[in-house]
Parts: sequence; structure tokens; C-alpha cells
Amino acid sequence: MNILIIGGGGREHTFAWKLAQSPKCNQLFVAPGNAGTAQIATNLAIGVNDFVGLKSAVIENKIEMVVVGPEDPLVNGIHDFFLKDEALKKVMIIGPRKQAAQLEGSKEFAKEFMKSNNIPTAQYASFTAATLEEGITFLSQMKAPYVLKADGLAAGKGVLILNDLAEAQAQLKEMLVDEKFGAASKTVVIEEFLDGIELSCFVLTDGKNFVTFPMAKDYKRIGEGDTGLNTGGMGAISPVPFVTPEFEKKIHQRIILPTIAGFEKADLPFQGFVFIGLIKVGEDPFVIEYNVRMGDPETEVVLPLIKNDFVDLLSATAKGELNSQNIEIDERTATTVMLVSGGYPEAYAKGKEITGLNSGAAASILFHAGTQLEGNKVITSGGRVLAVTSLASNFKEGLKQSYATIEKISFEGMNYRKDLGFDL
Repeated sequence: MNILIIGGGGREHTFAWKLAQSPKCNQLFVAPGNAGTAQIATNLAIGVNDFVGLKSAVIENKIEMVVVGPEDPLVNGIHDFFLKDEALKKVMIIGPRKQAAQLEGSKEFAKEFMKSNNIPTAQYASFTAATLEEGITFLSQMKAPYVLKADGLAAGKGVLILNDLAEAQAQLKEMLVDEKFGAASKTVVIEEFLDGIELSCFVLTDGKNFVTFPMAKDYKRIGEGDTGLNTGGMGAISPVPFVTPEFEKKIHQRIILPTIAGFEKADLPFQGFVFIGLIKVGEDPFVIEYNVRMGDPETEVVLPLIKNDFVDLLSATAKGELNSQNIEIDERTATTVMLVSGGYPEAYAKGKEITGLNSGAAASILFHAGTQLEGNKVITSGGRVLAVTSLASNFKEGLKQSYATIEKISFEGMNYRKDLGFDL
């Protein structure tokens, strides 16, 4: 089978790494890919939202399966585009249709879905520029901290958590009237603050049947001790040490089962990954958000633990036959540490040569995120540059291995968190 992966980050390199291990994968393509995917697949210089360009590539390369990595093309309706095209409609596509992708595309849509399916989440209300005064009043009736979320896609940067009421009211005005996050903040969801520890749950579903992947704990803040600005993710650990069998059962019964049942009830066609952002408050799980794709860097820590042939799992998903698959999980722990460019998540330089990439290959797996080839050199091309993943008997040993590998890798301005797992 010829397979195309859409995307160019660490998640897509991990997909390529996993799919390339399958004897059922014949030719593998990644659009646009990076320096890591170039080693195991053919990179195609096509943007993730260039549906016409992707169609040409699918036909030309006789692609039978398309795996969509990022959320943008899903929210923009790539699955629907394939279904409506006579030349593409038989191609298997992993990722939900546009209507179901609204679970990530609109915070308000996701909240209403949770409410109608009795899925535990924070209390909330939604506001627009026309109802700004009501929003300001609503905030004054809430307790600090105040959580403001841009309704649309804001590349992970549309959430503000503020302790001061006057600042929260001012920021609400900036989001709605001054369009602080552009069209993404035309609607703003204000939520009660839930105090607890966060984790991520991953489900692969054909819309009716599903399998669960190992859960992960990721680290979003740039600074040690979870301080400083939010990032796309500085690293992750899987499985999560504090998830007991009892807690896992609560997640399964209160969240996963009603989510999948909710897809059928609301007629949301979903063939792909559901990434559920959770928070553990006391001994109870609550949903913070849904994403309609795998996380990054969580993919880099979760997929190495899955023993199944990935082509089999994804084919069964596309065909509605996921009930034929039993998930097999490695008993070890995986740890991923993200190497980022100096200055990230604010302004950073690109084009820095990366050295030492071949020195840690035996002890760790290197997944490329923001890299590209320049002649024979691998250079930085993004804020998050490399994910260093290691497998060991426990997360402390895994991190020790990842950090030892990192000592051999170098690029100008390289930065990473040295305290992952501090809260476990």
C-alpha cells in the first residue's frame, strides 16, 4: 500500500517511523515533511491546506491511504474534499470530517457536545462582541482565576488564565472587540477554573468501535517548574504514573464511552484520533478540551509503546472494522524531551546547523519536528526542533537516557527542560 502523511512536524515523523515498520507499507510520502521524514520517506513540497496539490500527489503516486497529522486541514474539510471527488473517494483517509472536526475547531461546539452527553467539564458561558457587557458582568460573578478561551483555532495560544478581575475584563474586550486572536476570538468561552493535574488520553475510533492508546503527561510551559510562557509542548511521559486502574475506569466510563456514543447520536462521522485533554480534580476526571488528531509531542512518546502493525490499525479504522483489532502495549515507560530554538516560544532564529544526530541513535529515538535539509546539513526550521524519546523500565531511567543522548546533540541557542517528571 502507498501511504501519504500530511504534515511536517514531530508527530508526522513519528507516524512515518511507525508506518515504515509495516511490511504492508510499500511507498511512503510526507507532505511537506522535514529532514527526519526525508530519511525514511519521500517528502513532497505541498502545504497541508493545498487540497488541489494533495489531490494531484495522491493520483500521481497511487496513494491508497492518507493520514492527516495537523488539525488545520481537518477543520478545513479535507476528508469531505476527498469524499466528494470521484477520483479520490475510494482513498482511505484517517481524520474526521469537517462537521466532527468542529470538536477542535470550536470550543463552544465542544462544550455543547459535552453538555448534551453529560461529560464532566468546567462550567462555562460563551460571548461575542455584541454581548461584551454580559461577559464583563459574568466575570464579576465568578471566582479567580478567570479562564478565557478563543473559540476558534489559535495554534494553542488562545487560552488566558488570569488572577485579576479588571485584567480579565480588559482581555475579554481585547479578544472580542480588538480581535486579539483574529477570527479565532470572535466568540470567547469563559470557564470556571479547575484545579488539578493535567493528562492526555488518546482514542483511535472508526466512529463506533475504538481502541485506547497509553495516556501521557505533557509539559507545556517553557520554564522549569512549569513557569513562563505556554509552548506547543516541551516533552512528555507515558504511561502516567498517577493513573490508577480505578481512575482509568472513571475515564473510560464517564468520558470515552459517552464521547464515542455522542458521535453516533449527533451523527458526527469520525474515523481517526480523538485526543482528550483531561484534568484530575481530586479523584475525578474532567475534560478540558478535545482535539481531533494526535498531540505533539505526545505522539512521540505514545506510538513507540504500541506493538501493533500501524497499517493494520489505520486500515481497520477507515473500514469501520476496529473491533477486529486488539491493542498491544509495550510494558516499558517512554519519555520524550523536546529540544527548542533559543527564544522560543517568542521570536527565534532559524537555519542553525544541528550536529551529533547520529551519536545517540542506539539509546534513544530522534523525531524531527522543526528541521530541514540544506545540502548534506540538517538545519533548524522551527521553534520546536527535535524530540528525543527513550524507553526504559520507569520514567526516571527513561529521562536519564534521553538527557544523556541530548548531551551529544548541539545547535546554536538549543534549549530544553531539565526537570520533566518533577510533579510525578
